Amino acid sequence: MTDRPTPDPGQPHDLVGIGIGPFNLSLAALAHGIHPLAATFYEQRPAFHWHPGLLIDGSSLQVPFLADLVTLADPSSPWTFLNYLRSRDRLFPFYFAERFHIQRAEYDAYCRWVTDQLPGLHFSHQVDAIRWNAERTLYEVDFTQLDTDGEAEALGRAYTRHIALGIGTEPFVPEPLQPLAQAESVPVIHSADYLHHREQLLQAEHITVIGSGQSGAEIFLDLLRARPAGHEKLHWLARTGAFAPMEYSKLGLEHFTPDYSRYFHALPESVRDELVPHQWQLHKGIDADTIAAIHDELYRRTLHGGWPDTTLTPGVHVRTAGRLANTRVELHLEHTQQNTRTRLTTDAVVLATGYRERPLDRLLTGLTPHIRRDAAGRPRIDDQFRLELDPTVTGNIYVQNAERHTHGVGAPDLGLAAWRSATILNNLTRTNAYPLPQRTAFTTFGLTPQNTPHIPHQHPALIPLVQGN
Repeated sequence: MTDRPTPDPGQPHDLVGIGIGPFNLSLAALAHGIHPLAATFYEQRPAFHWHPGLLIDGSSLQVPFLADLVTLADPSSPWTFLNYLRSRDRLFPFYFAERFHIQRAEYDAYCRWVTDQLPGLHFSHQVDAIRWNAERTLYEVDFTQLDTDGEAEALGRAYTRHIALGIGTEPFVPEPLQPLAQAESVPVIHSADYLHHREQLLQAEHITVIGSGQSGAEIFLDLLRARPAGHEKLHWLARTGAFAPMEYSKLGLEHFTPDYSRYFHALPESVRDELVPHQWQLHKGIDADTIAAIHDELYRRTLHGGWPDTTLTPGVHVRTAGRLANTRVELHLEHTQQNTRTRLTTDAVVLATGYRERPLDRLLTGLTPHIRRDAAGRPRIDDQFRLELDPTVTGNIYVQNAERHTHGVGAPDLGLAAWRSATILNNLTRTNAYPLPQRTAFTTFGLTPQNTPHIPHQHPALIPLVQGN
């Protein structure tokens, strides 16, 4: 391993993206169409993989295929899903398949197709620290290049005018279950790793799935289909009061438009914090087709008499949990509506308990004094997806999928990826590189609508802005 090399001081980047998930990949794809913008992206993993543990056969995206990396900002881009199909000679099969919602595995393959061709993407690069160099008015980005075994191979440093953080989310394990998930003897795994442990789970006598969202439903259905009739031995538990369908009405979906994002951002902080938990059914419910498939499968197992050996109980949360003789798990449950408690003994647990945003502070320790925060200590993020920094830091730090507290439930939605990326690039270049719609919803949110987007003025000095300090 060598010391960090000193780069050519005349060649800083205009943008460094940290993390290459769908959102920063969208940003990279749209940035590729802006010349002479110099952008590069770093990712710790050796290659792109989108939720590989949840690519269950037949599982579909919950957004239409038009919610690809670029289409809703630039349908003429070479990185559209339709162009991916054309490159694979699959346009006519897709046309006759009449699929508006594609399978997750196909979306993953599409994104990997983009990463295989798009320049400026650097995998096996772990970003270690970010600092502001006031003398050069640039960010310093320290990274470690990893070998094929994930071990440090070399150190490097990049300089950039702006940064885009797309570090994504991480699996969330409720506190009572954390000690169980860390042990090895009984399988207690997060849904993110489901496919990696599927065969081990199926060998268990009794399996419990915890979580009422789409992942929990898909895993329960997959396990149900794999178990023999009458001997399913499956429990499905959820904190929510029902195994509820996701809000998917046409007007309900307008909560995932730029119009609503702007409206939400303009609300007082206290109102936003109160609103988000009540909107869980907009993004944490279950696809109606999946609910129907579960019911159909359960019903099919009653055709010859008897009921399947399954228990589906909403309104329950796990108070505590422990192991029994290192071979089983005991869950201590409480039903919130009945105010009753019981114990459930099981041989395996799948935690479909969702994800949480990765804390930005892990990378931004050197910038902590410059970051402005809200009353809850969270970074403040403006309407252009920039961290609010003190005026001594003149470079922007844009965030992707870390702004639910400021922009609402659409932050992790793939359907807003291209619009957010275009908004960031328009702001960064100070041009209208990607003209964006002024109105996107029939609903008027509030009495003082926020439907007029921020359109940057045409900057006559774009090339000096991008190429010089």
